[in-house]
Amino acid sequence: MTYVAASNSMIDVADVMSRLNLREGMRVADLGCGGHGLFTLHVAKLVGPRGLVYAVDILKSTLAELAKKARLDGASNVKPIWSNLEVAGATPIPNENVDAALVVNVLFQSTDRAALLREARRIMKPGARLALVDWQPGVSPFGPPASARLTPKAAATHAQAAGFKLLEAFVAGKYHYGLILTR
Repeated sequence: MTYVAASNSMIDVADVMSRLNLREGMRVADLGCGGHGLFTLHVAKLVGPRGLVYAVDILKSTLAELAKKARLDGASNVKPIWSNLEVAGATPIPNENVDAALVVNVLFQSTDRAALLREARRIMKPGARLALVDWQPGVSPFGPPASARLTPKAAATHAQAAGFKLLEAFVAGKYHYGLILTR
């Protein structure tokens, strides 16, 4: 297993990507992409120059950092987008536009998880896959406080309430779980 450090965590990025069944030419949204861009840049390579990766975040400074990394990496298919994912329709991506989406280390931070997941669903095509990766419950040497973490079951319940169907749950790394859901 190849683990990649992301925000002081260890996530098996390649494994998460393989579960999304990404192919060249796809449109993918990395919702809450963060400045590291590990998932965004990995997806950009997988979907190739005919594909597109929407890198969405609420922090403009984060998007500027990611845009710089994408330029240095030669990823001209990355489109940074500033948006509040908890506001319905605020993300300037058309309805039913993306083939896959990622929500990585975001759900635990959200104050309106239902709205965030509904916004993800809105931009996804019917049958599109969502990779939801977040911190395992409990205490770890780093990461958010245990009180902020959701169990995989709670995350799946939120996603199902937003209209997603759970396809699989998996271990995404030493401190993370993953869910693959479909619209």
